[in-house]
Amino acid sequence: MIDPTYSEKFESRHNAPNANQIAEMLKVVKAKSVDEVIDQTVPANIRLKKALNLPAAQSEFEFLNEFKKMVSKNKIYKSYIGTGYYNCITPGVILRNILENPGWYTAYTPYQAEIAQGRMEALINYQTMVIDLTGMEIANASLLDEATAAAEALHLLYASKKSSKKDAHKFFVDEHTFPQVIDLLKTRANPIGVDLVVGDLSKLDITEANLFGIYIQNPNNNGEVKDYTSLIESAHEKEVFVVMGADLMSLLLVKSPGEMGADVVVGCSQRFGVPMGFGGPHAAFFATKDEFKRQMPGRIIGISQDAQGNPGYRMALQTREQHIRREKATSSICTAQVLLSVMASMYAVYHGPEGLKKIAGRIHGLANVLESNLKAAGFKQVNAAFFDTLKIAVSDKKAIEREAIKHELNFRYFSDNHVGISLDETTSLKDVDTILKVFGVSTSTNGVKATTTLPASLVRKSDFLTHPIFNSHHSEHEMLRYIKKLESKDLSMVHSMISLGSCTMKLNATTEMIPVTWPEMGQIHPFAPSDQTQGYSEMISNLEVWLKEITGFTGVSLQPNSGAQGEYAGLMVIRAYHQNRGDHHRNIALIPSSAHGTNPASAVMAGMEVVVTKSDAEGKIDVADLKAKAEQYKNNLACLMVTYPSTHGVFEEAIVDICETIHQNGGLVYMDGANMNAQVGLTSPANIGADVCHLNLHKTFCIPHGGGGPGMGPICCNDKLKPFLPGHAVVKTGGEKAISAVSGAPWGSASILAISYAYIAMMGSEGLSNATKLAIFNANYIKERLSGHYKILYTGTQGRCAHEMIVDCRDFKKFGVEVEDIAKRLMDYGFHAPTVSFPVAGTIMIEPTESEPKAEMDRFVDALIEIRNEIREVEEGKADKENNVLKHAPHTAAVITADSWNRPYSRQKAAYPLSFVKEAKFWPSVSRVDNAYGDRNLVCSCLPIEEYTKHEQAIGA
Repeated sequence: MIDPTYSEKFESRHNAPNANQIAEMLKVVKAKSVDEVIDQTVPANIRLKKALNLPAAQSEFEFLNEFKKMVSKNKIYKSYIGTGYYNCITPGVILRNILENPGWYTAYTPYQAEIAQGRMEALINYQTMVIDLTGMEIANASLLDEATAAAEALHLLYASKKSSKKDAHKFFVDEHTFPQVIDLLKTRANPIGVDLVVGDLSKLDITEANLFGIYIQNPNNNGEVKDYTSLIESAHEKEVFVVMGADLMSLLLVKSPGEMGADVVVGCSQRFGVPMGFGGPHAAFFATKDEFKRQMPGRIIGISQDAQGNPGYRMALQTREQHIRREKATSSICTAQVLLSVMASMYAVYHGPEGLKKIAGRIHGLANVLESNLKAAGFKQVNAAFFDTLKIAVSDKKAIEREAIKHELNFRYFSDNHVGISLDETTSLKDVDTILKVFGVSTSTNGVKATTTLPASLVRKSDFLTHPIFNSHHSEHEMLRYIKKLESKDLSMVHSMISLGSCTMKLNATTEMIPVTWPEMGQIHPFAPSDQTQGYSEMISNLEVWLKEITGFTGVSLQPNSGAQGEYAGLMVIRAYHQNRGDHHRNIALIPSSAHGTNPASAVMAGMEVVVTKSDAEGKIDVADLKAKAEQYKNNLACLMVTYPSTHGVFEEAIVDICETIHQNGGLVYMDGANMNAQVGLTSPANIGADVCHLNLHKTFCIPHGGGGPGMGPICCNDKLKPFLPGHAVVKTGGEKAISAVSGAPWGSASILAISYAYIAMMGSEGLSNATKLAIFNANYIKERLSGHYKILYTGTQGRCAHEMIVDCRDFKKFGVEVEDIAKRLMDYGFHAPTVSFPVAGTIMIEPTESEPKAEMDRFVDALIEIRNEIREVEEGKADKENNVLKHAPHTAAVITADSWNRPYSRQKAAYPLSFVKEAKFWPSVSRVDNAYGDRNLVCSCLPIEEYTKHEQAIGA
C-alpha cells in the first residue's frame, strides 16, 4: 500500500462499476469479461487497430493546476467592444446556487413536466420578462444566440408571408446590424431561397413587390438608437414584416420595439448576469405577435392544469414539432439555453424593475458623462441618440489603440477611423476617467451629474415587470429561498440516474465544471485581440487535435453551439463541397426512417430534399431499399444522414457497405454523433466511412444538459470537406473556402469547451475506451435483467445491444396501459423516464451510460419490474383499467396526505412501492399535467399571484 508514485485515476471516479460489481454483472450477461461482450457487440471490421493517441491521463489535482496555468495566458482587459457582448455582474446568490449548482445544471430538458416544475417556472419568468421588456405578445423560452434568433425570425416570416407577397423573396438587412448577425443571416437565407440584401436603410424602397421583410438593429452597430415607428407603419401598409434586434438593458429606458410596431424582436439576455465567456453560452430571446405563436421556433413553456385541477407548467405547442413534422419542420427545438435563461430571469427577479432601471440609468448616465467630456475636448461623437455606446471620430485610431492597450482597455475600431466604446454594468466614474486619459483628456468626472440625451419620443413610458414575482425577492435570504424552492421541484442527476436513450445523461464531474466560472474564462470578449486570448487559443487547439484523433478526421469546427447546429453545419459544408465542384443539382438527402427528428428538419433548412429509406423488421437500415434509392437518385444525391450505432441501439454490420454505396453514387455521408458514447476508442466515424460528423459535447463529452441547454455540437470532417468549415465575419476561423458563420461567436459557446477538455485530459486514451466499453456493458446488463419481464425490441447478430436498448411496451396498450403511464409511474419510484416513444412509438429507450454503479442500475430495473407487475394486475383484471396506480401516477404529497382516499389501492403502494423509495423520496410537485388543455388555453407568461397562492395551498393541504 505504500507507493510514492501513486496517483489517483479520475477514470475510477467517472466509470462507476468497480471490479467486484463487474464480476457480479458478468454472471447476469453470461460472459467471461467485458471485452467478450464488446467483441460480441461491435463488428470486427470497424474496430480501431490501435489505441487512441492522446496525452497521458491527468489526476484531478494535476488537471486543475495545469489548466489554471494555461488559461492564465488570457489577459483580462476591460472590454468596451460591445457588439452584443458586455461585461456584467452575476449576483453571488445566482452564481453559487444556479450556475455552480448540479441541482440546476444536471437536469434534463423538461419533457416530463411533473418533475420539472421549478425550471419551468423560471422559464415562464424569462418569457414574461422578455414579453414585458420588448412590448410583444408572446416569447419563447430562449434560443442559442442573437444571430441564430435573427435567422429564425427570417425563417418564420418567410413561412408566414401574406398571400399578396407569396412570390416575394427579398429580405432587407440594415447595414448597421451587428456583423455576426449579418453573417449568419447570409448562411440561413440562401439555402431556402431567400434573397438577402444588406444596404442603407434610408434608401430602401418599401414599395418593392419582391420585399417581404426588413431587419433592423436598435441600438444599431454604431450604438445609435432611433424611433422606427413611422418606418414600420409604412412597411406594414405594404405587407412587409419588420424584425428588430434589441438590447434588453436598453429597453429599461428606451421605447420598446412592440410600441414601435415590430413583428418580431430578437436579441440576447447575456448582460443580465451571464459572463461573456469568449462568446457563450448565452440565452437569446425571441418575441413576436400572438398570430405567429404556432410558427414560433424553439420551446415555449405554457401553463395548463394537472389531474387535481391545479396549475401546472409544461412545454407547449410545437415543442416536439420536428419529431411530428420532420421534413416539414421549420426549426429545431434543440436550440435552447435553459440554464442561461434561468440565470437571466433570476437576475430580473433579484433586481426587480426599480433595480434594473437604476442599473440601466447608471450605464446611460456614464455614457453621457463620457460623451460630454469628449465633446468638450473637441471630439465628434456621431450617434444622435444612444444608450450605452459612443462612436467617436479620431484622427489616428492606431494611436488611440496603443494608448488604450497601455491602460489594459479594449475599444472597438472601425475601418473609417472611428472608435466605438460600449459601457456596461461594471463601468464606474473612475473607469470613465481612465477612458478620457486614453483620449488625452485630463479631467475628473467626480461629482458630475448626467442627463439623458434620449429625445422624448424615445424615452420609455410603459410599465414592465409588474408581476409580484419580480417585486418580492430582493434580499438575499428571499432570493436564496426562492431559488431553492424551485430547485426542490425538479428531479436531476443529483437524485437518481436519468436513463434517457440517445441523450447520454452521464456524470458531469465537479472538477470539469470548476474552471467555467474562473474570471480567465468568463471575462473575455469573443472579439478581444488574439494576443489577449492565448489561453483560449491553446485550449481550443488542443481540443481540436484530440477530437480529430477520436473521430479519425482531419478538420474540426468548434463553432456550432448545439447538436442541431452541428447537424446543420455538417450539411452546409457538404452543400458547399458539391457547389464548389459545380454540382449545384445535388440536393437529395437520404435519411433512414429511424433517424432523429432533427435530421430531416436540418436537411430542409440546408436546402435539401428529404428521401426516407426504410428500416427492416429488426430495426436496421433496409440496405436493399437504401441501395435502390441511392441508385435512383444518383444524379442528384447529396448525402446520407446516418446515426451510428443506429437509433435503435444496434451496431449495424452493413455500415461500411452502406457508406461505400453512397460514395459510389456521388454522395457524402454525414454521421449524427448522438451515439458517439458507443464509439470512442473502439471505432470512429472515419473508420466506418463517414465524411463528416457532429459531436454532442453535452452528451459524450460531459457538458451537462443544463435543463435543456447549453450544449455544443462541433463538427469533424475529412480533407474533402475541411476547406469549407465555417468562417466568421469578425474573427478568422474555418477553411480557405469557408461557408459563412453558423453561430454568433467564432468558437460557439467557448467557455464550456473547458468541460470537455477536462474530461478528455483526465480520462486519457484508456479511460475513454473503458468508458465506451462500460456504457455498452451496462446497457447489456440492464437488458438481461429486464428480459423475461419486457420485450427488448432490437439486438445485434449475437443478441447484444449497443449502449442503449428499446423496450417494447406496445402490447400493454390492449389493456389500456400507455407508455406514458409507465413514464409517469417511474416518478413515484424516484426516476426520470427513459426516452419515450422514440424512435418507435409505444416504446421506451434506455441508456444507463458508464457512470452509473450497479446498485443504482438495480434500483432502476427493480422499479421497472415492479411496474411490470402493476401492469400485470390490470391484464389479469385485479386492477381496474382506468382507476389504477398507473393511470393516477404520479402521486403528489398533497394527494397522498389528503383527508380522503377513495382509490382502490393503498397510499403505501402509491407513494412507497418498493422499500428503497422510502430512503430518499422525491415528490412530484404536481399531478399529471393535461397537455391538451394547455394547448387549447395557451398561457405562457406568469400567472396572476392568486393562482400561485392557490397552488401553494393545494400542495400544503
